[in-house]
Amino acid sequence: MKVVILAGGFGSRISEESHLKPKPMIEIGEKPILWHIMKGYSQYGFHEFIICLGYKQHVVKEFFADYFLHTSDVTFDLAENRMEVHNNYSEPWKVTLVDTGLNTSTGGRIKRIRDYVGEEPFFLTYGDAVADVNICKLLEFHQTHGKIVTITTVNISQMKGVLDVGEDNTILSFREKYDEDASLINGGFMVMNSKVFDYLGDGSAMFEKGPMSQLAADRQMMAYYHKGFWQCMDTQREMKYLEELWQSGKAPWKTWDR
Repeated sequence: MKVVILAGGFGSRISEESHLKPKPMIEIGEKPILWHIMKGYSQYGFHEFIICLGYKQHVVKEFFADYFLHTSDVTFDLAENRMEVHNNYSEPWKVTLVDTGLNTSTGGRIKRIRDYVGEEPFFLTYGDAVADVNICKLLEFHQTHGKIVTITTVNISQMKGVLDVGEDNTILSFREKYDEDASLINGGFMVMNSKVFDYLGDGSAMFEKGPMSQLAADRQMMAYYHKGFWQCMDTQREMKYLEELWQSGKAPWKTWDR
């Protein structure tokens, strides 16, 4: 199953860093947060990624093109014009980097990767949040209910989409956050069937507005409750918090061995 990651936005709320690179490439522990997200999926056996790019996409492409240089010791023999990579370690990843446009909405970015996922179910998440979600249990839950979309929900006050969830875990409504809200929110880490593309229209709408609202109205979204760690990185304060957790050696989202 493929993992689709939205990584094309401007990251304006953390512009102190994102004016140099896309937000998913901001580093935690000397690795982009995008890498941390991918490691989380990979530990559960999901190694194929489709990354939706836009703003400063060349930074992401260069990172993967030069992955060995970022992760290995290297000897450059300038006289012989030769490079030798030592103790090289590579992830078991297949990464497709898709230019989904500079100003494209999230709905449009998802629409543009349809040919890469085909008719199979796929994971979808944002390129700026880490969590200790058990991806296999998330998928198992999705497979039990037969609805189009499963959203991982977290109970935290953030500027994210707010969910109204029924007793049987069916999502009854989806809307943007109000100032007084402190409710269940969309934490990303979603699973969806290919029928979701039928809700995207011409791709001009934000996925979190029209399409999700309609999916909820049609009772086609389910909530997977996550009570563990979840943290987005919208601000420098949140970036520093994640960095402190990583440097402490107790980062809750680091559940892989290396």
